[in-house]
Amino acid sequence: MKFKAQIMDEIAVERAITRIAHEIIEKNRGIENLCLIGIRTRGVFIASRLAKAIEKIEGKTVDMGILDISLYRDDLTFSADDPVVNATEIPFSIVNKKVVLVDDVIYTGRTVRAAMDAIMSIGRAARIQLAVLIDRGHRELPIRSDFVGKNIPTSSSEIVAVRFKEYDGETSVKLYQRND
Repeated sequence: MKFKAQIMDEIAVERAITRIAHEIIEKNRGIENLCLIGIRTRGVFIASRLAKAIEKIEGKTVDMGILDISLYRDDLTFSADDPVVNATEIPFSIVNKKVVLVDDVIYTGRTVRAAMDAIMSIGRAARIQLAVLIDRGHRELPIRSDFVGKNIPTSSSEIVAVRFKEYDGETSVKLYQRND
């Protein structure tokens, strides 16, 4: 991969997360019956930061869970013979809750479709919304984000790399060109 551009630094990522937190609160008229569910891996870090931002704004905590979608992916047979399955950690009921699924990048929409299937297998939410840090376009399914940190028009030969200090050693969003 060849580095092309830095899209967001740590400060820009935090600003976007704070803005998304305000938008979530506004659209849902507060945080009653609201929960955040981060899609493994980097969606979890965004959900955690959103939960902290919402608590800072509202003065109350919002339920937060972690969703593993490995077994719900439609490309499972292509990705690995033995997929690595991590635990889904949702220690509360989602029944009749406003669920905000959180992910780092939306691209084709297939990850979000798998996440919605996983959520529906857990319980019937009142509403499912989607928050992403980056929307790069190229949808293959009719899925859209409700809350977006930044829209980045990309080509299919580019890669958007979202990194978080807790996992990657730095917080940033960078654009790379594939070496195909």
